[in-house]
Order: sequence, then C-alpha cells, then structure tokens
Amino acid sequence: MSGTLFDDALLADPHGGYARLRQAGPVHRTTTPDGAPVWLVTRYPDVRAALADPRLSLDKRTARSGGEHGASMPPELDAHLLNLDPPDHTRLRRLVSQAFTPRSVEALRPLVRSRTAALLDQLAAPADLMAGLATPLALDVVCDLLGIAEQERPDFRRWTDTLRSPAPDAARASREALGRMHAFLTGLIAEKRARPADDLLGRMIAARDQQDRLTEPELVALTFLILFAGYDNSANLIGSALLALLTHPEVLRDLRAGALRMDQVLDETLRWNTPSMLASRRFAREDVRIGGVTVPAGERIWLSLVSANRDERQFTAPAEFRAARDGAHLGFGHGIHYCLGAALARLEAQVAITALLDRFPALRLAGDPGREPGWDASFRNRSLLELPVRW
Repeated sequence: MSGTLFDDALLADPHGGYARLRQAGPVHRTTTPDGAPVWLVTRYPDVRAALADPRLSLDKRTARSGGEHGASMPPELDAHLLNLDPPDHTRLRRLVSQAFTPRSVEALRPLVRSRTAALLDQLAAPADLMAGLATPLALDVVCDLLGIAEQERPDFRRWTDTLRSPAPDAARASREALGRMHAFLTGLIAEKRARPADDLLGRMIAARDQQDRLTEPELVALTFLILFAGYDNSANLIGSALLALLTHPEVLRDLRAGALRMDQVLDETLRWNTPSMLASRRFAREDVRIGGVTVPAGERIWLSLVSANRDERQFTAPAEFRAARDGAHLGFGHGIHYCLGAALARLEAQVAITALLDRFPALRLAGDPGREPGWDASFRNRSLLELPVRW
C-alpha cells in the first residue's frame, strides 16, 4: 500500500484506468485519497454479489479502523440509509419508500413537466444544459418534494457543489458546508413543526413526533440524504443521457422515430456513464472471499459501479453506447440498498429530455467538434461540468 490508485490518471480517464485494473485483477488493496486502507472491487460478478452480501455492512461501527477517517459525515448527519444495516435500514427505508413508489412518482409528472417547461422558456442559444436544465430541474423537484421554499434553494446548491469539489482545500470547505447544511435542516424542521405541511418532510416529522418511528438525528440525516442524493443523481443522469444522444446521432434518430424507447436510452446511459462511480463503502463483518481474495474482518471495501458496468466479461463492446443492449447494469446498485430515488430520477430524465428535443429539434453540441465536454474530477461521481449546445 505505497499509495492510492485514485490518482490524477484515474480521475482524468476513469474508464481507461478501471479497464487496466480489471485486467490486472478483480480486487485491489490500495488506499483512499485521504490515506485510509481499502479493498477496491472492479469486476461485474464480484461487485454485483457484494452489493447484496449480508456479510458486508454499511455500519461503520463494523470497521476495524473505527470509521471513515477524514471522509466521514459529522455525527449529526450520519444516521441515514447509506450508513445503516437491517433492521434500522429496513425501518427507515419503509418510512420513506411510499413517496418513491412508481405510482407516487408518476403523480409528480405534471410538476416535473411544469418545472421543465419553465426552464426551457429561459434557455437561449448557446446554452449550457447542465446549468440551464439538468441541475436546476433536479434541485427544484427534490425541494418541491420536501417542501423547501424557492428562496432557500440557491444556498443548498452552493453547499452541494462545495461537497463535490475536488479543490485542494475541499476538506475544510466541505466541513463548513456540512455545518451550514445541518443548521439549515434543523431550522427547516423546526419551521415545519410550527407550521405542518402535507409534503414528504412534513410526513417524516409526523412519523418522528407522533409515531416515534425514527430518532431526531435520523430525521435530520434522512432529509439530508434525500436532498443530496436526489439532486445529484438526477442531474448527472440527465446530463449524461443528453451527451450520449448528442454524440450518437443514430441513437437520437432512432429515438425520434420511435425505434428506441427512452427507458432503453436511460438504461444504457446508466451503464455507459454511471452517475455514482462507487457504491457506498462496506465493511466486512467477517473474513470474506471476494474474487478469489480474502478480505479480513473489519476492513473497508469499495465497489466500483462504473468499472463493473464496463466489464468486458459481462458486456460486449462495453465502451460503445448501444441503447438496445441486453444485460442488467448496476447503475442504481443492487440488493436492499438499490437507489430509493431511481424511479424519480428516471421520470425527471424522461420528461426533461423529451421536452427539450421537442422544443429544439435542431439541438446540437456547441464547442470544438469532436471534443467531449469536461467532467468533474471526482472519484465518486460521474458528473459533467457543462453541456454547451446550440440550435
């Protein structure tokens, strides 16, 4: 463990870097960017099996090292679904899952259409579709769902951007942003207690105060997770799907002609440019054999979704975008921790992309021909920095 595999080369070209790692072996002993030891799993069968393996815990109390080192959330934002195992995970997921069922999500379609139309009305060529559509739509929808006022949303977006920043001083800035987010969320919960509302956060508060189904730290942390994950994953999916369509004119043509469905395009996008590059870290409850390698009890494991979804052993020509491809991707995970907001992210992407293509039939990428827009230099997220277009 002389260093980390998560170096500048992997950040600059994650698909190429992970291809080399898969070729070298299924599991690698390395360190995280902050110096913590970790086992990195790269091949599809091992990642898929590990995602559903009950011997791998999300509860960091299982960790031999005692936690996440410098990458951990503050305790007041830590008690959420991605840090819990059953039965606590089951209890909290059941509490909020009703808001994300296919029927509940479908009921949000008019809202998403209205938000999308308003954003498209403001676009003028040339435009950046990340700043002008994907990001504000994802933020507005999740804030509408929780009942967060319009004037409070820019602050949340700024704090979220800080948490995702690869800048050298990101750790200090992230701690400050997390402190501000915690203060904001506790204040928001206090306001909604004083003036109850029929939104998701209002129902979560009622579950806390009237039914005692979650603790106060769980209430705050769960609100944080829904906001952060709901905003980030949806924006990344919209941006990546639009990039795929605009760089693959034959796919866009087939989609317009009805020869392809939007859900096929989104599934292939989730495989081709997976929004979350890593699943939530796991800790081995006992010595666990993964890919022929024994991971000792208590040690940290990272499962690379982006690598598994480009595994040559699972997918034919994985670097190619094939919207009618067979095979199950891991873009939203697998097992009991499968992304709770998957249906909502799909709905937002479907509505936004359909409306955009209808509104601007001559839509095309702007900038240098043949040059792909830049990506956020993050080992956790696959996020476009911008998506410049004209029509």
